[in-house]
Amino acid sequence: MKKTAISELAEKIVKTASAAGKTFAFAESCTGGTLAAAITDVAGASAVFSGSAVTYSNEAKQEILGVQKDIIMTRGAVSEECALSMARGARRIYGTDIAVSVTGVAGPGGGTPEKPVGTVWFAYSSEKKEEAFVCRFSGTRDEIRCAAVKTAFEYLLKEL
Repeated sequence: MKKTAISELAEKIVKTASAAGKTFAFAESCTGGTLAAAITDVAGASAVFSGSAVTYSNEAKQEILGVQKDIIMTRGAVSEECALSMARGARRIYGTDIAVSVTGVAGPGGGTPEKPVGTVWFAYSSEKKEEAFVCRFSGTRDEIRCAAVKTAFEYLLKEL
């Protein structure tokens, strides 16, 4: 199988997390399990990767990750508050050192003037640090999702 930038990042993440003795998990919305799929393609990932909650619907974000309904209603599923709550929820349910979340509008529809297609929020949660940031990607649905995976992996690798 041909190596891609994403598979190379996944290998580096597993190797770096193993060396650091850190475990991690994901909470995914617009990436639909792609983060977990790329990580689990790496031999030895089970030593550091606990799982990923693919919470595509608002109800799943609330029921599985504990995102408060008020956050969804007032700020939206594609927001800093939702991304942070998703990351906290993933870290809690998987009992990991670190969790990263991704929630966004991959398109081709679903965008608004405030949150156009390509708007993706990322969040990181650990015992010592929590933060969120937004990116705006362009391209097809596939290109946006791929950019989101790459960004999430680069961020996790930097934090490890």
